[in-house]
Amino acid sequence: MTQIDARTDGHRFGAPAPLVVLVAGSLIATISLGVRSTFGLFQDPVIDELGLQRAPFALAIAIQAIVWGITQPIAGAVADRYGAGRVIVGGAVVYAIGIVVLAGADTEGGLLIYGFVTGIAAGSASFAVVLASVGRMAAPERRSMALGIITAMGSVGQFLLVPLARALLDRMDWRAVLVVFAAIAATMALLAPALRGNASDQQAADAGPTRSLGHDLRRAARSRSYLLLNAAFFVCGFHVTFIATHLPSYIGDLDITASAASSALALIGLFNVFGSLLAGWLGARIPHTYILASIYAARAVVIGVYLVVPTTATTTIVFGAVIGVLWLSTVPGTSAIVASLFGTANVGALFGIVFLSHQAGAFVGAWMGGVLADATGSYDAAWQTAIGLGIAAAILHLLIDERPEPDELPPRRGVAIAPAAGVVAVLLAGSLTITAARAEAHPQAVDRPAFVCAVS
Repeated sequence: MTQIDARTDGHRFGAPAPLVVLVAGSLIATISLGVRSTFGLFQDPVIDELGLQRAPFALAIAIQAIVWGITQPIAGAVADRYGAGRVIVGGAVVYAIGIVVLAGADTEGGLLIYGFVTGIAAGSASFAVVLASVGRMAAPERRSMALGIITAMGSVGQFLLVPLARALLDRMDWRAVLVVFAAIAATMALLAPALRGNASDQQAADAGPTRSLGHDLRRAARSRSYLLLNAAFFVCGFHVTFIATHLPSYIGDLDITASAASSALALIGLFNVFGSLLAGWLGARIPHTYILASIYAARAVVIGVYLVVPTTATTTIVFGAVIGVLWLSTVPGTSAIVASLFGTANVGALFGIVFLSHQAGAFVGAWMGGVLADATGSYDAAWQTAIGLGIAAAILHLLIDERPEPDELPPRRGVAIAPAAGVVAVLLAGSLTITAARAEAHPQAVDRPAFVCAVS
């Protein structure tokens, strides 16, 4: 009789079939990312009723992003060891609680609590946990496509739930709409048992020798390619969170109807389906580094064109469709590179760390957009920063070698500082410098320093 390991769901009930994991993981991604993509639509009604500026709401989203990032590697490591199903159940329940907190918020403090709680939830019921399970069970030659399917389904949620949120907001109080979305988030718990297996249950054919998490973390810390991947994924977080959070307010400042923003965000979700599937398909044929470099370079071009042409409802909708092709199409390649570098035994934790860098970028994108808008009355500097970062990320990917890292640990060569930390420091310093310069040029647009607006 096979010995039962009571620590894991997978050993107790048997590992689920790969197709079951793929379907359940796709639906979880649909709900988790679909609900998350609606939050930007609540910014204007929330701040209008509470009498706030944009910066506090932006800070709540920024806190959500960074807490999500910090939680992600922890949740990934727990899922690797004890099974993804348990982690996702907890994440679903906490997600619903966090959204209800926002529905009852009356002060800035309530917004910040919402950001913190939903950040923990998103880290427990989102990409790293689901992608790790699917990536382990997919054959190496099919892994990129399977990861592309999961990513694409996350965008189906955006395509479906953003219009639903817009329709409900046109008919109901925003607090009631949030309660509806809390209930939707809670349904992820019903799908979680299908992902009950842990890393030993869901081992891929190319997993390589079993290694401890500590050993792989030391390998990762000394891997030039892994550190560069962290730095580049920071840019993805900046782009998607800045656009998702601030596009509705940006076009609102230009007196363009709010329906254009919701249509653009919905189209981002729809066209990301095609972009993610295409990226997954290409990943089996072209080096992931080339695909990712092309995606980031194309983002810089698309944003630049959107800023140059006259901004109208039509150009905004077209922008949403085009940027949607490039939206989360970075995720399959990034996750696949992590698995290629280190194998799949600890991929949940290792991709979670890369995702932490993504969420550091998300924090800066959400926070800086609100700060600059309050300080200068314009999003121009944030858009320009997004273009520069896209170019930088394209260059970084061309420097990555996605071949497996050697199992033996090389000798230490001093202390290595992750490039992502440098990018964050430079971007923060640059954004504050830009804010100060713009505020000096337009003193009537700001009553107090932008940083104070963000944290007070």
